[in-house]
Amino acid sequence: MAQTVCVTPSAADLAYLSAIVADRARPLKHIQRARIVLLSAERLSVLDVAQQAGVSRPAVWRWQQRYAEEGVEGLLRDKTRPPGKPPHATDTVAEVLALTCSEPPGEVTHWTGRALAQAVGISLRSVQRIWDAHRLQPHRVRSFK
Repeated sequence: MAQTVCVTPSAADLAYLSAIVADRARPLKHIQRARIVLLSAERLSVLDVAQQAGVSRPAVWRWQQRYAEEGVEGLLRDKTRPPGKPPHATDTVAEVLALTCSEPPGEVTHWTGRALAQAVGISLRSVQRIWDAHRLQPHRVRSFK
């Protein structure tokens, strides 16, 4: 991605960006983004802007583009990201809990995480999270067989 945006901030934007850079109470990411735009306004090369701001060239291109599209307000907020994986359905959680509290197959004394994960069809880490959320420790039983 090459530089396709020519940054020409207005006098009001220059004053606002300078105030952001001078404000020590601001988050560092806001100061860094404002500094990128201010250095770009001085017609420095992308490499020089990146070196002086302490960021990569793609970061310079990204914030120049965002400033051109949304102005100073676009520099002060992050774009939203989609959430991660949704949690398991309540049916799956109920099945894990029911199997954990029941007798395991074969001649074993308790369910292991791997065996339960394979029986239900989810990952070992998911079984561990469910056990942790419900304070279950099937490996700690008081009686022997």
